[in-house]
Amino acid sequence: MMIGNDLLKGIMPFVATVEAGSFSAAAERLNLTSSAVSKSIARLEQRLGSRLFERTTRTLRLTDAGEAYYQTCQRVVNELSEAETVLAAQRIHAVGRLRVAVPMTFGRTHVMPLINDFCRDYPDLQINMTFADRFVDLFEENIDIAVRIGGPADYPASLGVRYLGNEQLVFCAAPDYLQRYGTPQIFDELQQHRAVAYERVDGTITPWRFMAADGRVASRTVNARLAFGDSEAQLSAVSAGLGIAQMATWLIREAEQAGRVKIILPQLMLDGLPLWLVWPRKKQLLPKVDALLKTFHDLVIR
Repeated sequence: MMIGNDLLKGIMPFVATVEAGSFSAAAERLNLTSSAVSKSIARLEQRLGSRLFERTTRTLRLTDAGEAYYQTCQRVVNELSEAETVLAAQRIHAVGRLRVAVPMTFGRTHVMPLINDFCRDYPDLQINMTFADRFVDLFEENIDIAVRIGGPADYPASLGVRYLGNEQLVFCAAPDYLQRYGTPQIFDELQQHRAVAYERVDGTITPWRFMAADGRVASRTVNARLAFGDSEAQLSAVSAGLGIAQMATWLIREAEQAGRVKIILPQLMLDGLPLWLVWPRKKQLLPKVDALLKTFHDLVIR
């Protein structure tokens, strides 16, 4: 049901008159003339078909109908005031539901620690996290912020974008594997070793990439002994000494620090996929989105 402008205009002078005790006092409160307040209430009484005030030269008293109507109007005004307060708080404070989409492995290892701290700092927020390596349409799936590895460098004007750097690709193997089969010193020697590869969604194997003699990035097909469609499973196989893989440094960092894997051929390190922070631009001014964007300022790919 729609409320007409005349109805709302009539309620405010009426409530102000009841609370102030006279037309003149209500007029001063509303920054109107006494005549304007009196005429507004007269129109209200005419529309309702009931007298709201008993008027004398000295007093202004509510009729029974006026008293009942005032109680209703007061409740409506209070509810409107509370609604405005809530909306104002949402503009100032980070409240409500926040929907975030992240890549599966990177999301678990790098994004979740930031999200955990963020949730402690903003207890009034509700967080929904989507973990998926597929392309997530922010508008279709109502996502507030997404972290993407890879994707285009050019985004539409409807999206806000922050570039967070490129992943670094390195060759790695378990110390036990290198002890048994030796450590390759140049790229061509990799062909003599067992490869642990990454299998794409379409079933193809991700080739090994390297810097060619002419300075350009080249790729070579991998004759893989093992291929996995999950990077954590791939790392597990490498850590178990089953072969050599080319992987992102952010993925193997913990295993390397623990001594489970070792970087080899460091001279062949090169840039991998870019990391992007993406969000619908129209949501950027929402405090909840702005707060998470600030939290993600420390999100880097190493």
